[in-house]
Parts: sequence; structure tokens; C-alpha cells
Amino acid sequence: MKLIERTTYLDRLRNLIGTPDIKVITGVRRSGKSKLMDAFYADLVLNPDRNVVRIKLNLKEFESLWDKDHLYRYIQEHYQDGKENILIIDEVQLCKSFETIINSLYEEARFEIYLTGSNAFLLSSDLATLFGGRVYELSVYPFSFHEFRTYFPGGDIDDDFEEYLVKGGMAGSYLYHTQEDSYHYVQEIYQTPITKDIVAKYHVENESLLMMIAEFLMDNVGSRTSLRNIARQLTAHAYKTNDKTVGQYLNYLCKSYLFYPLPRYDVKGKRYLESDQKYFLCDLSFRYAVLGTKNADYGHLYENIVALELLRRGYEVYIGNLYDKEIDFVAMKNGMKTYIQVADDISRPETLNRELRPLLSIRDAYPKVLLAHTKHPEYQIEGVRIIDLARWLDDTPSK
Repeated sequence: MKLIERTTYLDRLRNLIGTPDIKVITGVRRSGKSKLMDAFYADLVLNPDRNVVRIKLNLKEFESLWDKDHLYRYIQEHYQDGKENILIIDEVQLCKSFETIINSLYEEARFEIYLTGSNAFLLSSDLATLFGGRVYELSVYPFSFHEFRTYFPGGDIDDDFEEYLVKGGMAGSYLYHTQEDSYHYVQEIYQTPITKDIVAKYHVENESLLMMIAEFLMDNVGSRTSLRNIARQLTAHAYKTNDKTVGQYLNYLCKSYLFYPLPRYDVKGKRYLESDQKYFLCDLSFRYAVLGTKNADYGHLYENIVALELLRRGYEVYIGNLYDKEIDFVAMKNGMKTYIQVADDISRPETLNRELRPLLSIRDAYPKVLLAHTKHPEYQIEGVRIIDLARWLDDTPSK
């Protein structure tokens, strides 16, 4: 399989070297966590003053370390005095009661610790419980458009964008020669966290209902979603349920990194709102693999791509609310806000004015951006930057 260096993630890992927290690398299955740690390991061992202990519990040679006492003994035996000792464990959940070993190693402060594992056992909400809050979580996402173009170099940016929209960012699917086989691969990845992670961990009794809720969310990315509305629509289609069950299942789907919930933010009142979140899919290839390409609302699909890209770039992301208007995204980082509107085609004046109106209604001086499929260089209207979506996505991640 062709590999590219995921520079942004590697730089973040390099910046974490020497920090005391337990570093946990999370993300949807097959998003590249293990390959990232392979690259990080290769980087670490270049320094002769480091002793890097790498344990891949999913490999046969490490099967004996599934016993926590054996794991602990192995790690201690590989400690080297006078060196910077770093421990990397893949699929840590395969060792029963692994958290007791990791917590002990943390208290001993002899190793700097990095972990990856199954989403069922290393969920964001569980990390504080497992490790007493001494955790730094690094989220890994499927390939960005910029990474896609690095993997497939030399293409026209607009053609590449159309291809990325269909192929998505699950790099393992790129190895297949037909779109049908690629989607089959993606569909298997989609089903695995549901059947192996969610159903097994939470003892979900109605798996078909869980799948229906996931498909509902995929079909409605970019739309405001209430628990009551989902329950009502599913009940109308012979899947009788209630908002409490829907809420639980939604929570499970988000914990497995299949979906990312974005809360609303009142721009005028500068406060966070609790109702009617939007849910964005970790990668659009899942939607195409499960639902096909029918009834695609490209404006909403573009919103999904932008939402994930903002998360990749380290922003806190919210849905903006201003009186009766909605701003697609309020992105916050380092005390700064950026207001972002996303559209498909803004060639018609009435469409352009409709998309600009919410941004022009905001009275503060923070940057305002309209992202659309313009295929043109950036320009401005009344201080709002109009940027082609593909070119914004292909910009360096630090921007």
C-alpha cells in the first residue's frame, strides 16, 4: 500500500514528546492510526538517546502479553537506564484490565506512554475514567483533500475535488480497482464499529434500529436534528422508538467516531445552545457506500467536508445562530472566531445574496468567509472573503 507522511499529525506528536500525559490516539477504524504510529516510531528511534518499546498486541508475537502481568513484566524488562524511555502500545484493549498497568506505569514515571486501540475501549468519554484525567487525546481523521492530492499527485484541482467527493478519505479503499469494490470495503468498516463496538459494549438489543438511525443521520448531514424528530420519522416508517432511545443510540454512534455532533452557538448572546445539534459523518464515502449517490444535496455534503476539515485543523466548531438566521459554522481557536458559510453554486445573484446575508448581519470584526464551488481565485464582497472550496481545502492545514 502506498504511504504518505501525515505531516500535521506527526508534527503534533513530535510537539508532545516530553509531556507527562498519557497520549491516546483515537479515531474511526482504518483512519490510519497504526500507520501513523509506525511513522512516529521510525522518527523516534533516529535519536540514539531514546529507548522506544513498541508493542503491537494484534500481532501473534505479542499474544502472550494479553495477560496484564506478562505485559507489565515485558515493559519493565525493556526499560533502559540513562535513556528517554518511550512506550507505544497498539490495540491496548486486547490486554484485559490494561488500565491498571497503564496507570501503574504512569505513576512510576519511567516511560512516556502512547496508546491506540479499539474505539469500544478508548472512547473520549471513557478516557478520564480509565486514566484519572491524565490524558491527552489526539484525534485522527480520514484523509483530507490535501492528503488525497498528495496520494494522487499531478491532477487538476477541480477534477480532484469531484473525485474526492465520491471516493472520500478512507485510504484503504484506494487500492481497489472499481468503485463498487471500494464501497464494499468502506461498508465493512462502517458496519464493524456498530456490530463489534457499539452492540457488544452497550448490549444494544435492537441493532436494526441502530442502523436505521445511522442511515437517517447520513441522509441528513448538515440538517438540524432533534431527537424527537428522528423518533417521529422512524416510527412513521415502522421503526417504533422514542427520543430517549434515539438519544442513547446517537451517543453511541458519536462515541465510535462515526459521527461528530456540533452544538449551536448564539452569536449575539455569545452563549452555547443545547437543542437541535447537527451531526456530521466522519467521511462521505460511508454515505455513498451505504445509501448510494441518490438524492445528494451537495450544499449539505460540502458542509460535511468543511466541518471535518475544521476539526482536523484544530478548531472548536459550532453552528451559528443569529436571530432567525443560521451561520453554517463558527470556528474558534486561540481566542479568535471565524464565521463560515458554505454553498454549492453562487453564480446567481439571488443565491449569492442569500448566502452573504447571515454573514453581513454579524456586527463584530471577526473574519467572515463564504466557501463555494466557484473554481475562481479568492475575492471579497463587503469584507467577506469568497473562497473556492477546493482551493481552501487544499490549503496548508496550519492556515
